[in-house]
Amino acid sequence: MDAILLQTDVLIVGSGAAGMMAARAAADEGADVILTDKSLIGRGGATILAQMTVAVALGEAEEDDADVHFEDTMKGSRGLADPEIVRAIVDRGAEVILEAEGYGVKWARTPDGKRSQAFAPGHSRARCVYVDILNTGGATSNGLKRAIWKDEKIRRLKNVMITKIVVEDGKAVGAVGFEMEGMGPVGISAGSVILATGGLTEVYERNSASTNMTGDGYVLAAEAGAELRDMEMVQFFPIAHLFPPLVGIDPIMWDPFRYKLGGRLLNGEREEFMHKYNGEVGGKYTAARDQTTLAIFREVEAGRGSPHGGAYLDFTMVPEDKLKEAFGPVIDILRNQGVDLTRDMVEVAPMAHFMLGGVRVDAQMRTRVPGLLASGELIYGMHGANRLSGNAITEALVTGRIAGETAARAREGRAADVEAIVGRALEAERQRLEAFWHPAAVERDSASLQAFKRKLQRIMWKGAGPLRTEEGLTAALAEVRALRPELDAIALAQPGKLALPPVEKLEADHMLKVAEAIVIGALQRKESRGAHVRLDYEETLPAAESYSLSLDGESGGWTLTEAQPPASV
Repeated sequence: MDAILLQTDVLIVGSGAAGMMAARAAADEGADVILTDKSLIGRGGATILAQMTVAVALGEAEEDDADVHFEDTMKGSRGLADPEIVRAIVDRGAEVILEAEGYGVKWARTPDGKRSQAFAPGHSRARCVYVDILNTGGATSNGLKRAIWKDEKIRRLKNVMITKIVVEDGKAVGAVGFEMEGMGPVGISAGSVILATGGLTEVYERNSASTNMTGDGYVLAAEAGAELRDMEMVQFFPIAHLFPPLVGIDPIMWDPFRYKLGGRLLNGEREEFMHKYNGEVGGKYTAARDQTTLAIFREVEAGRGSPHGGAYLDFTMVPEDKLKEAFGPVIDILRNQGVDLTRDMVEVAPMAHFMLGGVRVDAQMRTRVPGLLASGELIYGMHGANRLSGNAITEALVTGRIAGETAARAREGRAADVEAIVGRALEAERQRLEAFWHPAAVERDSASLQAFKRKLQRIMWKGAGPLRTEEGLTAALAEVRALRPELDAIALAQPGKLALPPVEKLEADHMLKVAEAIVIGALQRKESRGAHVRLDYEETLPAAESYSLSLDGESGGWTLTEAQPPASV
């Protein structure tokens, strides 16, 4: 099949909020843009699933400014956030919220016409805007889609799997991959490449991710020579739904209702317990996510968990009219599935939700590889060891805009033979992928890939989940590494019209690599800090340490070094 060879000023990989905002920003600067996604444009990633709020210091609910948002975020990070990255994001938060509003994102308003701003745990001000309490992410995605859809400077390529960043003389000059429909090879030469591929929490058995959050961008960046930082820092959402089974309900939907209505967390003995761990007052939701996650597991560990290994979430003290007002149609969905919140409690427990570590960038979103940038959940720097509620979409919108602007302004000076360079890289990548997909092996169907994925997820949840020990992490590392020959031996039949098995094997490869990175970092960090809890090292070290990971070009293995910790504030 003939290869598709394209050229552009700015290539963006991933089309969630960060990717679409990067495309909009680069086009605003006059650049020609190609926006790719392995799914549908604007439909993949985490943004469209986000239900809750966006933290920004508008100051419409109460006095607030970017300095206070900065201080709250740095405090919440448990000493690991990069102040330059945090500063860059909070300073432009109000700007991107107003920009999104211009694209038709209708932020909720108070009766007097101000934008509604809610309080969320970890913030000292009511600063979180929202569209409605369950559709903020979807509305944001739809607004950004409208902003890019008819712009002739933005070319959109859906169902394209980018598999390698092309680096020549130390600079990123494009990327190669294939079309998922028909398996046609695709090569794109570009003045700059922006990675906006989202997170990696699909590596865990209990996770809130869309199924395409398999860590692709971390591997693409590391293979190109970028530095990854603090990969052990994975945030576990504390009150994800556990029981009873529900259909059509996002497992992390309970959070906004808890801090809106004061839902109580109870242990298996029907006792409130958060006051013992964070001094939380009954019915008041003030503990950050890392603290609540640890508290729930401490109760389970002490034999006071709910029947299915979590905690109870109780709204029975809330008047029925208030429940109906807050939950809207959701309350009928719950009731139709046998859950009456006026009399029934539900069980909740932590779930892998957000990647806190990631690709090291500067305040302009540049990696250490010239020409390669990163944005959104993929990057390290904003959250450190704990993400405050509402900071994720802010990060995506601001870092996407910064990356797009930076890439567009650096688009001059491309090598004259860059198309030929990318063409040669495309042929080399085609040969590598053929060998990867069709080794000499017995298995020849994707059922083995699904079994492989479930096995990896169970290993990671058991050994590198919310509670970690040297013994568990060491076992997990050995088990993860033992899976490599098993994955390599899975051979695929030639795909039909849609290349799902080849994509699934590549995703499994990425998951395996990032899982190993998480465990290596977790073994190195011999302390408990934020989302990283070591039962054998329960104290937090006086000075924060940071760990850098890079991929060895010859062995393909991870190299870990102690990195310069974030500057003190």
